[in-house]
Amino acid sequence: MAARPVPDLPAGTIPRHVAIIMDGNGRWAKKRFLPRIAGHKQGVESVRRIARAARKLGIEVLTLYAFSSENWRRPEDEVRDLMGLLRHFLASELDELVSEGVKLRVIGGWRSLAPDLVAMIDGAVARTASNPGPTLVIALNYGAQAEILAAARRLAEQVRDGALDPAAIDETRFEAELETADLPPLDLLIRTSGEHRLSNFLLWQAAYAELLFVDTLWPDFDEAALADAIDRYGQRQRRFGGL
Repeated sequence: MAARPVPDLPAGTIPRHVAIIMDGNGRWAKKRFLPRIAGHKQGVESVRRIARAARKLGIEVLTLYAFSSENWRRPEDEVRDLMGLLRHFLASELDELVSEGVKLRVIGGWRSLAPDLVAMIDGAVARTASNPGPTLVIALNYGAQAEILAAARRLAEQVRDGALDPAAIDETRFEAELETADLPPLDLLIRTSGEHRLSNFLLWQAAYAELLFVDTLWPDFDEAALADAIDRYGQRQRRFGGL
């Protein structure tokens, strides 16, 4: 299918940091009487399409929820297929990320994955580290509660060792311990497939993000759908607790 053109949007309405919970691959396949892996393969195509569209729109950071820490509960063959698709994505897309100046980041407990996959991720991150941006963040074996607990534990250890005064721990100091510490604040979080929950994704970062839940299944989420989401974001008034 040919890519749909990305509409022009007013520069001031473009969020700096967009995150997406990519949901609905299995339901997309079920509707077509296909195995779930077919939905995941089509979902990878959507990743390619949306990553390119985000760059065209001028989004600085795109964070994608690729595999949660809870996804290990899925059938073993499905997890194996998902890891295979991740290997294929890294191998097939790395040259384009480099040529487009994209910096790849990975957050979550991805170092507990298979050694060959960890090596692929390390290589891809290192190869793009000096790119000027934009940034593509992949959340792998990620859970926001675990991220917050790890940050709290590191701060507690610093207090225990006498390196940090508990009174100095504020929101800014806490955020410095999160995996997204050097990224722009999250502006817009999108979830596809009609579900209305965050599923343990960027819980701290989403505190003042705009949330958008769309019925479109992830494999059907295209350039026009992203542009529509950005347009809807631009129509909202962000008060951050004020009037």
